[in-house]
Amino acid sequence: MSIYDKNTVREESLVEIAVNGSIVKDIGEAVRSLGYGTITVTVRESKIIQLEVTEKRRYDDVWCFEGGGI
Repeated sequence: MSIYDKNTVREESLVEIAVNGSIVKDIGEAVRSLGYGTITVTVRESKIIQLEVTEKRRYDDVWCFEGGGI
């Protein structure tokens, strides 16, 4: 059930909705800025409490030019 669903009445304050909108914005920015990696969302008691972004860098193409791996 979404807090943005117009057909659903939720007992949430405007402050909580603003925070949730901010969290959604942060997640969107993390996705756009990440070339390759992982985004982990930590939830406690049905609330998002942490967003962790891990960026990975791939060097697969480098080995083709230098002739091998390890």
